[in-house]
Parts: sequence; C-alpha cells; structure tokens
Amino acid sequence: MARVFLMQTRAEMLKFWRVPAFAFFSLGLPLIIFTFFGLRQATQPLYPHAAITVGTYVMASMAAYTVGNVMVFSFGMALAIERGQKQDLLLRASPLPPAIYLLAKVVNAALFALVALIVLFVFAHFTASVNLAAGTWVTLAARLLLGSIPFIGLGLGFGYLVGPNAAPAVINFVYLPTAFASGIFIPVNQLPDFIKGLAPYLPLNPFVELGWNAIGVNTDRAVSTDVLYLVAYAIGFFALALWAYRRDTAAKFA
Repeated sequence: MARVFLMQTRAEMLKFWRVPAFAFFSLGLPLIIFTFFGLRQATQPLYPHAAITVGTYVMASMAAYTVGNVMVFSFGMALAIERGQKQDLLLRASPLPPAIYLLAKVVNAALFALVALIVLFVFAHFTASVNLAAGTWVTLAARLLLGSIPFIGLGLGFGYLVGPNAAPAVINFVYLPTAFASGIFIPVNQLPDFIKGLAPYLPLNPFVELGWNAIGVNTDRAVSTDVLYLVAYAIGFFALALWAYRRDTAAKFA
C-alpha cells in the first residue's frame, strides 16, 4: 500500500505542475497582491509604537489567503475537471482504494501549499524586510497548514457540486469576496458596517487570525476560539462534501 500511495502522490504532483495557470495563481498571484498591498508601507509600524510592521502583517494575511486558495482550488477545480473527464469512472473500476486517492491529494496539496508559503516568505523577507524568528516562521506555516483542513472539505464540496467549466468561476465568485469580507485584504474595521458584523463568522476570518496571532498581532478572539470555529466549519464542509459525493455517486451508479 505504501508504494501505491507514493505512486499516486507523484501522479497528483505531476497533475499540478502540468497546469501552469494553477501554479501561477497559487505561487505568483499572492506575490503580486503582496506587492500592491504590502510594499509601499512595508517597514512602517502597523500602528503607532507597534513592533509589527505593515509588511509583516500583510505577509501573514497573504499566507492565509495562499494556503486556503491552494486547498479550495486543488480539490474543487481539480476534482470537477476529473469528473468532467470521467476519471472518477476509471478510478472506480481500478483497484486503487478511495482512501489512498484522497490521502494522496491531501499530501500533494499540503506540499504545494508549503512551497507557496516558502516562496512568499522569501519574497517578503527580501522585498519588504520581513524578519521573524525561525520559530515564528515555523509556527505561522504550521498553524495555516493545519488550519486549512476545513477548506479541503469546502473544495471537495465544490468538486462534486460544480461542473468543470463552471468550477473556476464559481470558486472564485465565492472565495475572493469571502477573503475581502474576512479582512485579508482590507482590515475589518475599514469595511462597511454590515460586513463588519458578518466578518467574524466567515471561515477565512478565524483562519487568518491564526496567522496574525502567530506573528504577535492582538486578535479579536483567543486562538482556542478560532480553532473551535474552524472545527465547526470543517464538520459542516465535510458533511456537505459527503452529501455531494453520495448524490453524485447515486446519479452515476444507481
């Protein structure tokens, strides 16, 4: 089984790197956004007398956006495309265990997200003078990778509910506005009043707060509360994904 898992993981990696558009949007787009939002005032304090700079804060925000983006798109768009190409029918007829197939996707997405984080960290360090202790870099990456589990469930739900042609548009239509409303690109206190009240309950808000807290920002909630929010979202999203999977399976094989 270990050999099968390694071979399937390698196959999933090749799928990723053979789609340049996905690699660009996962690796390049966060750097472009960071350039616009983080470089102009990179070395200025986040607020008067703060030890944390604007560049560090924006970097943590982009790190959360990047990891969530990789998880949602790598599962949502990739799965929708595979369904459109009838690969799920071939997999069902093959001896590959579904658990191995899913685990290989999870490992591949986590590795790709880690690469994207390293690229962002290096870029922020050299262009915006973002300097953190080694332990802080590791804590930030670990929190975001572990905290991204709910977005795997969300991606799976999209993958089984949306067709291959509509998947990129639908996922972007949901994910990008949610990122804005969660305070990733614009601080929550600068958002319209009706969005301010909604922001704390959006899945990306407790997720990005894990990143902000890791770099020393005083967040609105305790880390334990953010974790509870993410656990609740994980349960909900995976329940949605399971329902969508059963619905899709019943339609094809009933």
